[in-house]
Amino acid sequence: QKEVRRLEKEIGRLKEKTYAHLTPWQRVQIARHPKRPYTADYIRMIFKNFVELSGDRAYADDKAVIGGFATIDGRSCLVLGHQKGRDAKDNIYRNFGSAHPEGYRKAMRLMKLAEKFGLPIVTMVDTPGAYPGIGAEERGQANMIAYNLREMVGLRVPVVVVVIGEGGSGGAIGIGVGDRVFVLENAYYSVISPEGCAAILWKDYTRAPEAASALKLTARDLVELGVIDGMIKEPMGGAHYDPEAAAQEIKRTVLKCFDELGALQVETLTAQRYEKFRKMGEVLSAV
Repeated sequence: QKEVRRLEKEIGRLKEKTYAHLTPWQRVQIARHPKRPYTADYIRMIFKNFVELSGDRAYADDKAVIGGFATIDGRSCLVLGHQKGRDAKDNIYRNFGSAHPEGYRKAMRLMKLAEKFGLPIVTMVDTPGAYPGIGAEERGQANMIAYNLREMVGLRVPVVVVVIGEGGSGGAIGIGVGDRVFVLENAYYSVISPEGCAAILWKDYTRAPEAASALKLTARDLVELGVIDGMIKEPMGGAHYDPEAAAQEIKRTVLKCFDELGALQVETLTAQRYEKFRKMGEVLSAV
């Protein structure tokens, strides 16, 4: 028994050391783990009285984006996010979490409704990118994402964004403009997927691990660059090892943000949000 305990302790120590020093590419793999909690899972674990709202009132209901009103610790709010599928059939139904223009239009419709009633907003990002198909482009994919960016900057209610898995390209930022932006420890947030970057730069998608390192897409990198407001810790091994613990960390973060942002005047809130994104990418010194 003593030897077993010693070995178990050693295994635990090695696991902690391993997961504390994962490469960016390894974190991308964890962000894509098929058992990782998705938006619907976090809604179930964090929020109560969730009432889903569907449709964009113009074309269709995009199943890659879900959202509706709910309560968190007794406070009413809007929660929405990308939704992936668990199996082949569900992934086809959810379009692998890659939203069409109508998905972003639905998201903005719900956010405007929340603004009308003075309710704070929580968005959960988990997409490899917006759907790039011909039909989506014909229906104004890029224009719809750009519209969301403009409108989210001016929303007169608090907006908290959490990247829970993949945060890929414009598809992520289409619902990612907020007063506070957080990334889970093993999630990633990037202008392009590592495979896409490798294919463009080197014409070789197998160099994705190299691209992942160059992109600075991990939560720690993003905090250092000032792109996000903070990293949310995950259970050792990833959120799928203990979804409830991961959900509670997100809940604590969201509630803290609601307290901080709720104390601000609307004009201050929108002005700070605008400046937050305007200052990204400033040239700090001459080359």
